[in-house]
Amino acid sequence: MSEMPQPAPNRWWVLALWLAGIALVGAVGVLLAPSRPAPDAANVADQAELGVELHAPVVAARTVPNLAELPEASTFSTVPAAPQDVTAEEAPDGQLVHPTEPVPVFDRPGGPAIAVLPTTQLGSDTWVPVIAEEPGWVQVLLPSRPNGSTGWLSTQDNTLTVRSTTDRIVIDRAAFRLTLYRDHQQIGSWSVGVGTPAAPTPAGRTFVLASMTDAKQRFSPVIFPLGIHSATFSTYGGGPGTTGIHGWPTTDVFGRPSSDGCIRVPTDALATLTNPADPVPIGTPVLIR
Repeated sequence: MSEMPQPAPNRWWVLALWLAGIALVGAVGVLLAPSRPAPDAANVADQAELGVELHAPVVAARTVPNLAELPEASTFSTVPAAPQDVTAEEAPDGQLVHPTEPVPVFDRPGGPAIAVLPTTQLGSDTWVPVIAEEPGWVQVLLPSRPNGSTGWLSTQDNTLTVRSTTDRIVIDRAAFRLTLYRDHQQIGSWSVGVGTPAAPTPAGRTFVLASMTDAKQRFSPVIFPLGIHSATFSTYGGGPGTTGIHGWPTTDVFGRPSSDGCIRVPTDALATLTNPADPVPIGTPVLIR
């Protein structure tokens, strides 16, 4: 029995199936292929994967030919061009810097010099808190007027010494309370006297500027001037109107507004702050709420 001839396949139908298969494989390939970031993102990812750190360029400090022509950033001075502190609700983190020689203070990294920071303040070494950092620069709180003054110091030479403290002082004016923290632990909390409504204790974040004794007064064996000033008085007894923390010989001033702006503390609080074994260091951040 002879075989019956089979019809020839439709070549156009075979070609269509072949083309459809190629399209299907291509689509699956697209779906399964890993997505690739844009070239810049890929470079960043590759460098991060290799452990390469990316750094912004260091902005060089301008040369200051004569520091004597600049105002001194001290409790006795005003630095009108100083940038204002814009984060006044939290204490700085405790990093402090000390100029080993007078250093220029700049209004921004690479900007013009606006003041000179001296090595001492009121008989104590100058230690100021760092509130921001950029490559080659630190922004610090200044002790000059107006309150909340800041400035930038260059770290591109060896004129700054760096240290840190875990001490924090928080003053709650509404509660008439001063609290000392160390290593995030409360060391002590005391009822204190603060400024009256006519001469309020200024709010904001500041720091312990110095530790000093004054034979002309008898209300406190030690006074801690702060890097902040009275907004009511331009002077206290001939001084620059610096707000401070100090003792008081009577107890009736505590727990109420009773001062011209300073913070009056009881004897045991002052003893803790000045404890010879572990005193509160100069530069300690202070937050006044």
